[in-house]
Amino acid sequence: MQANASTEKTPAMNVAGESQLAIHVEWLADAQDANSEEHKLGFWTAMRIYRKSVLWSVAVSTALFMDAFDTIIMGNLYGQPAFRERYGVLGKSGSYQVPSPWQIGLNNGSSCGQLIGLLLSGYATERFGFRKTMATGLATSIGLIFILFFAPNLKVLEVGQVLFGIPLGLFQTIPVVYAAEIAPGSLKPYLTTYVNSCWAIGHLIGAGVFRGCLTMDNQWAYKIPFAIQWVWPTILLPLLWFAPESPWWLVRCGRLEEAKSVLRSLASNSEEGLDADKSVALMAVTIDYERTVNSQTSYRACFKGIDLRRTLVVIVIYCIQTLSGNSLRSYSTYFMEQAGFPSKEAANLTVINYALALIGGFVAWVLLPLFGRRPIYVWSLAAMFLLMVLIGGLGIPQAKSDNKSYSWAIGALLIISSFLYNATMGPLTNTLCAEIPSTILRSKSVVLARWVYTVTSIIAGVFTPYQLNPTAWNWGAKTGFFWAVACFLSFVFSFFCVPETKDRSSAEMDILFDRKTSARHFQDVTIDLTEAVIEKTDGGKN
Repeated sequence: MQANASTEKTPAMNVAGESQLAIHVEWLADAQDANSEEHKLGFWTAMRIYRKSVLWSVAVSTALFMDAFDTIIMGNLYGQPAFRERYGVLGKSGSYQVPSPWQIGLNNGSSCGQLIGLLLSGYATERFGFRKTMATGLATSIGLIFILFFAPNLKVLEVGQVLFGIPLGLFQTIPVVYAAEIAPGSLKPYLTTYVNSCWAIGHLIGAGVFRGCLTMDNQWAYKIPFAIQWVWPTILLPLLWFAPESPWWLVRCGRLEEAKSVLRSLASNSEEGLDADKSVALMAVTIDYERTVNSQTSYRACFKGIDLRRTLVVIVIYCIQTLSGNSLRSYSTYFMEQAGFPSKEAANLTVINYALALIGGFVAWVLLPLFGRRPIYVWSLAAMFLLMVLIGGLGIPQAKSDNKSYSWAIGALLIISSFLYNATMGPLTNTLCAEIPSTILRSKSVVLARWVYTVTSIIAGVFTPYQLNPTAWNWGAKTGFFWAVACFLSFVFSFFCVPETKDRSSAEMDILFDRKTSARHFQDVTIDLTEAVIEKTDGGKN
């Protein structure tokens, strides 16, 4: 039988990682066995044994419905006559409109709050755990929704947006990291890509709600969307009471026996699944190895030594979501309206667009076992580059012609690019960003990546309207050329810097990065875990 990661060694493990730790050699055989068994565990076997892990990951990810719903609230409310009359000013045309500066402020208010919440999340999750941090964010959001629901004017509405963004940021990255830490390797890519589907579902729900409220002419036209935000925390808070904590977090805290207990509770048939003692030994060895490389767990530690490379890759991968043209894709309805579609039909097309995004998530699940993460991610960027070139090319004749078919074709290409994004690089962003960082810096690395991504989204959200607006820069669909350049640069970066993480455990990723392996050759290297760990920790003297 395997050697247990016994409690007398527990004090050596601490959440802060304040000192470099020596690997307990007697754990290595168990860690090697657990690493080998995890590679052998197939998808369907893992689904049968660890279905509880899947269900808990899906439940926690559901919180992102609320975040996704929030991102489209304001943009849709500006089209609600009742909202404009309540919060807007009477213009010369005789209609009420929300002033442009307030529109920019309200659009970005939640994002600014999220920047604060994200930074708090990186500390809170490692200090208090995923469950408590998530529950705190959900409970706080319940109270802050009252500000939005009863806001008497734009100033209060703006304050509510900023404050509400803080709890959204607090649990925004938790589902990705939680999914990566609660399930075996064969299930991780499916659960982390599902996080992107949650965004698509949230957007789809939002589009459907606003389509249903489109003809309402009273205060409920804008109060109902705010009130729906109460649904998610009301459902999720009771569930979180029973949710298991991340076993990786428990090991990082030195609570090894609790980690074993969680692993056993998640396995429907422990005799078939990975041995809990060996699994915890693998986690402990991985964490000890990482602490010999970098013992610190602060945000600053993410930019030191080997972790600098890992952090920068994760940050750029997140930002590529913006660079691939997300802000332009959000204007597909705008081009459809230019093509002559009435507002209701354009709204219907928005719903169709989000539905295709959700279908794209299912397509991603089909692609995952057929190809590696890297080829799907890299070559989808090449395809996105071609689509943006086509959109920009159509913008040239569109600018000189009244033919509505150009706008129709541009809108259709944007919807196609949205489907491609959600079937490939979109969901894989979460998978790669969960698998590339070290386990002791995973939460903070993902937070930093999401933080920078939010900043780039705010910037892109400000200048994209100027690119398209006839009264501003008036680029129109030729804006596609701008994003084509961004896609090309993203493709070059990904080709040389994004590694293949498929079929690699966290320990193996640590070793590959520590050896400074080229991103293009991660899949070619064979690793003996025991040999690599001993070589690193004591120069191979044992």
